[in-house]
Amino acid sequence: MKPVILVTRKLPEAVEDRLRRDYQPILNPTDTLYSSADIINMAAEADAILPCHTEKFSAEVIERLPARIKAIANFSVGYDHVDVEAAKKRGLIVTNTPDVLSDATAELTMMLMLGAARRASEGEKLVRTREWKDWSPSFMVGIQVTGKRLGIVGFGRVGQVVAQRARAFDMTIHYHNRRRVDPQLEGGATYHESVEALMPHCDFLALHCVASPETAGLLNKERIAMLPDGAVVVNASRGTVIDDEALIEALKSGKLYAAGLDVFNNEPDINPAYRELDNVFLMPHIGSATRETRDAMGFRALDNLDAIFSGREPGDRVA
Repeated sequence: MKPVILVTRKLPEAVEDRLRRDYQPILNPTDTLYSSADIINMAAEADAILPCHTEKFSAEVIERLPARIKAIANFSVGYDHVDVEAAKKRGLIVTNTPDVLSDATAELTMMLMLGAARRASEGEKLVRTREWKDWSPSFMVGIQVTGKRLGIVGFGRVGQVVAQRARAFDMTIHYHNRRRVDPQLEGGATYHESVEALMPHCDFLALHCVASPETAGLLNKERIAMLPDGAVVVNASRGTVIDDEALIEALKSGKLYAAGLDVFNNEPDINPAYRELDNVFLMPHIGSATRETRDAMGFRALDNLDAIFSGREPGDRVA
């Protein structure tokens, strides 16, 4: 008998085709957002779960999962939606999908930087609402990206690709990471031992750190104050790394020129103040949303399941 896999969201066709070939999948053709209770009930017939970051696996949920569940193979690089300590205690294998979304997320980061700096939200609104009247030297003036200093918090796979893309704009790269990376991977970037040491060197600040108790509210009022006046902040990691009230205050006061955000606290029910600010370029958590990347994420999750059910160690095990 083929293992039964509970798939919590609608996945790309190529991924679902492979699921049908190699497993007995319980699919979600209507892309319904299941509750924790739904998942627990539907998992009664499953051997593993293939969820996305939209499903929360708290310690309580993990404790209530049927005994036959062997693994949670996430369709995401982040796994902060899973209580990994509870999973370890239960003996559940947890995997993620690293590497494959680095290019797509880096592209999105560059879009956030450009959109925020060049007032893309305001400009598009003017055109769509027929409020664009004429041209003048003072019309829709933004700030230039080329030649500026880019600070990156989190210099892992995504952060390093962002640095590569930014160099095409002649940007000077500074970064903070939990530890300094190999000089060959730095590519000439300047390492700073703390977030505080990095802040004064950021005309643009890109957040690419993992969500954890240590990074919750990382960009707070105190650290924003250390940024140069008129800096631009972009976030394509997780919403929890930003103190919303502190960022909104800095955007209103002019301390920060603009922000580009793809992720938020409590998304999609984001802080409503963001919607009222002209100097915020907003995207709906689409960092990995390219056809190529979403297929690759699904295949990576299935590679992990293939390993688990053949008795091998999965390549992307996080618990």
